[in-house]
Amino acid sequence: MTNFWQGLRSGRWLTASRARGYSLILLAICAVAVMGWIALSDGLIDRNGKPIGTDFSDIYAAGTLTWQGRPADAYTPALQHEAEKATFGGREVPFFGWHYPPLFFAIAVVVAAFPYAWGLAIWLAASFAAYIAAIRAILPRPETLLIATAFPAVFVNIGHGQNGFLTAALLGGALHWLDRRPWLAGVLIGCLAYKPQFGVLIPIALLAGGRWRTVGAAVVTVAGLVALSFATLGGGVWHAFADSTTFTQTVVLEQGGTGWEKIQSIFSAVRMWGGSVHLAYMTQFALALGLVASLAWLWQSEAAFELKASALATASLLATPYVLDYDLVVSAVAIAFFVRHGLRRGFRDYEISLLAAAFLVPLLSRGIAGLTGIPLGLLVSLTLYAFTLRRALSDRIPVAVPIRGIAQA
Repeated sequence: MTNFWQGLRSGRWLTASRARGYSLILLAICAVAVMGWIALSDGLIDRNGKPIGTDFSDIYAAGTLTWQGRPADAYTPALQHEAEKATFGGREVPFFGWHYPPLFFAIAVVVAAFPYAWGLAIWLAASFAAYIAAIRAILPRPETLLIATAFPAVFVNIGHGQNGFLTAALLGGALHWLDRRPWLAGVLIGCLAYKPQFGVLIPIALLAGGRWRTVGAAVVTVAGLVALSFATLGGGVWHAFADSTTFTQTVVLEQGGTGWEKIQSIFSAVRMWGGSVHLAYMTQFALALGLVASLAWLWQSEAAFELKASALATASLLATPYVLDYDLVVSAVAIAFFVRHGLRRGFRDYEISLLAAAFLVPLLSRGIAGLTGIPLGLLVSLTLYAFTLRRALSDRIPVAVPIRGIAQA
């Protein structure tokens, strides 16, 4: 037992060769699962009666409605559901709501120009390529491509046909280019407005760090996208979106229509444990205040940029009450920046083992929460954020720290 804890503490158990080997095993298992899932489907409907790509069906249906000149109908559950069923020849499929601001219709229209299977394939391939490009830019090492591909959140996102790849690519790309091309970083951050809950803390970090050109570019980008949506879709679609937020808040979030085990927030944890909606909001708000204060301090400090970027990526997941397990693709950005810092400065106690836990948790979070009520994804994210702040403080102390574990070639 002593050796076990010593191994967790030092992280020497996770060498670079083992990281590659474990990634290959994960990649093989998940690839077989995905191929089996598709092979056993009946056309485009899986064995559970759900569409292949599940949540992608709402994106595709919203795009179809837009081609028909009815984009606002996507925000009416009954009409959206009818469009989803029509996609599969009228077969009965579960309802997947369209909760995005009108900015995301740009993607929906493009994928709906193709047959469903092709639209799904194009969407996943293009967004995955953007995700890989961002992670590879952050951590340009030979094993990055393999490990980033084998990240379990990748397969959760593929299974849902969701936008975790795009979110991670935009945030990771923005942080990568922040010092080199601040205007480009601002444009990428502005594009994140399609999923506004993940952008709550970004202005805090940028303002605290004095990144004014990036802030300006982000504001201009958001304004331009909104204006473009008004010009192409009309103002009515924004009114429909505003009206739909009540349904999203009450049914999807507060009543747990999505499933508490799928949502990785402290809000969901409180509700899963039987807490009231008011208590859940208060707990989420208290966590958000702590994140705002700590991020503002960190981004004003002289801490390494990698730690600032890692903290912002993790905090973006923690700050919102509505974060799904497929959104944990974003944690790849946090892990990549933390690893880059560790490779340069050495890893301290338990850091490598924690990074490994953050890597694996998307594979386990939903099942463990469903069986035990333990929000593992939330707990690991909170721990990673705390360790990032701890590292920012401890790096001020000039001690010699050996490079361990995954840093070894």
